[in-house]
Amino acid sequence: MDAPGILRRCRALVRPALVEAVGRMHPWVAEMAAYSFGWCEVGGAPASAPGGKGVRQALAVLGAEAAGADGRDGVAAAVAVELVHAFSLLHDDIMDADAHRRRRPAVWKAYGTGPAVLAGDALFALAVETLAVQPGAAGGVRALSAALGDLVTGQADDLLFTGRPWTGPDRVRPHEYRLMAERKTGALLGCAAALGAVLGGADPATAAALDRAGRHLGVAFQIADDVLGIWGDPDVTGKPVHGDLRERKKTFPVLAALGSPHGGRIAALLEAGGEPEAAAALIEEAGGRTAALAEARRHVAAVEAALAGAPLAAGAAGDLRTLLGHVVRRDL
Repeated sequence: MDAPGILRRCRALVRPALVEAVGRMHPWVAEMAAYSFGWCEVGGAPASAPGGKGVRQALAVLGAEAAGADGRDGVAAAVAVELVHAFSLLHDDIMDADAHRRRRPAVWKAYGTGPAVLAGDALFALAVETLAVQPGAAGGVRALSAALGDLVTGQADDLLFTGRPWTGPDRVRPHEYRLMAERKTGALLGCAAALGAVLGGADPATAAALDRAGRHLGVAFQIADDVLGIWGDPDVTGKPVHGDLRERKKTFPVLAALGSPHGGRIAALLEAGGEPEAAAALIEEAGGRTAALAEARRHVAAVEAALAGAPLAAGAAGDLRTLLGHVVRRDL
């Protein structure tokens, strides 16, 4: 089965449990959650708006299958991580002042900032509740809590990066960015696969290998996304060309280029709000794009190494590799 087929299969398995969980929330909060998933419009009218791909929930299902269990054993983990992911997006959009999510108003623009914060909090609480009622709940809740701690730490670092200078001893270094990406993006991906495996009866070593794979996947995904944020085709990405440079984001290609002999010129352009086209050309000339793609490939190789070192059920391991390859197949 190809990656889109794997995602469809896992979504179909998880969707009823996810709908049931959201339905237990306060009606107004449940409406905001449903809106965030693309299930309804403001006011509750049914909709089929674009939702997320469901990568995290698929990783949980495949984690259970990789442990030799039925995919249904990973559904509770899939629901929990999907709820946490939705919670993080609601709050991220507020922190970043992003007015749109998946081509329609973000929840905070559609319902207000306070209600969106409340909906995010409720989604987080529901995720913990979903795991807490499972057999062996303590280990699952601990794993989810640890991933959440990393996610928050990564988000904090990402926000702090914006206030740091482009040059000098206090500038953001590539290794700091890698750690931020592992925490902000990779922690929940790793938790999804590991948590599904745990609920499927996997041993700690197998769960740890899946967690490592997900964390490396998160870094590769984030860096590939950074490349697209500067040089991606708007028709594919849905974002304006050079969008990350217009917003002066400290992404991996920029940070790598700032360490080159061209770093001073690049920093001056960015500080002055110069033409993003000129900055993009200079960053590429300085090797920023090449360094970013090489870094992403290193993390893809680390994903493969983590999977190769774990005793995974053959069919599910193949599906995992197909899905993980699809997630980072971005001109690498």
